[in-house]
Amino acid sequence: MMFAAAMLIALAIDAAIGWPDALYRRIGHPVTWIGALISALEARLNVDGAARKWNGVVTFAIVVTAATLPAYAITLALPQGLLGAVITGILAWPLVAAHSMYTHVAAIARPLQAGDLTSARYEVSMIVGRDPAQLGSEGVARAALESLAENTSDGIIAPLFWGVIFGLPGIAAYKAINTLDSMIGHKTPRYQDFGWFSARTDDWVNLIPARLTGALFALASPAPHRAWAVMLADASAHRSPNAGWPEAALAGALNIRLSGPRIYENHIANEPWLNATALDPSPAHITQGLRIYIRALAVMAGLMVAVTVLI
Repeated sequence: MMFAAAMLIALAIDAAIGWPDALYRRIGHPVTWIGALISALEARLNVDGAARKWNGVVTFAIVVTAATLPAYAITLALPQGLLGAVITGILAWPLVAAHSMYTHVAAIARPLQAGDLTSARYEVSMIVGRDPAQLGSEGVARAALESLAENTSDGIIAPLFWGVIFGLPGIAAYKAINTLDSMIGHKTPRYQDFGWFSARTDDWVNLIPARLTGALFALASPAPHRAWAVMLADASAHRSPNAGWPEAALAGALNIRLSGPRIYENHIANEPWLNATALDPSPAHITQGLRIYIRALAVMAGLMVAVTVLI
């Protein structure tokens, strides 16, 4: 199956070089292009009144169509076989975030292990929404590992999953939906109505990938039975219908507790713990989590090889 081969190529390129800064400075990134379209539409259509909900649906339709139609047209024009898979993989490469995920989390681990909490707080503020000034060393480590778990699903496994099924249009559509959710899918007065459809759709398209990511973490764990047990017992307690699966699996894999109370804009969110009886994470757990992350991606790569060969 050439779609699986193409996604394997995309993952390999991204893992090796990421999205180079020089390229970003010159042309930006496909996700920033999608984000610019969302911002323009939101500024025009997110207005008070009864139409706000349906304007959000229109925004969703325009953005997803704008991302998917060019991908579909390119797919129709590509040659069949290995050459088409290689070109598809190159085009899908920027839509996989394996390299940047590792880089961002490792950038938190280094100062935290050196005892530089100020720098670690700054680095964690790049990838989480909670107030880093309120976080101690354990809180920073917890935020880093939760982000690693959730974004492995959203930023890597889910795009690859939909790319394996539907090729370049699948991965492009997923990234559009996920970017819509990250920008307008918030439960705030401004976005509650406007972004409801984007948020709901993002939940649905991540349903299988989130559980697959949890399974990959469990398979890559030094303690697979514990990772499976914590995931199955605690995932459904998470505030998100999907994020709890990879987070609970990683909590079990590392034998630490994740989620729990946190502060957003001076508001305390009393979230339940995942693996509640375990200890809080230490800086060393971030490094251990990154090792599990690499092994999980290797298992995913193996699955894509199997699909390519067997289907």
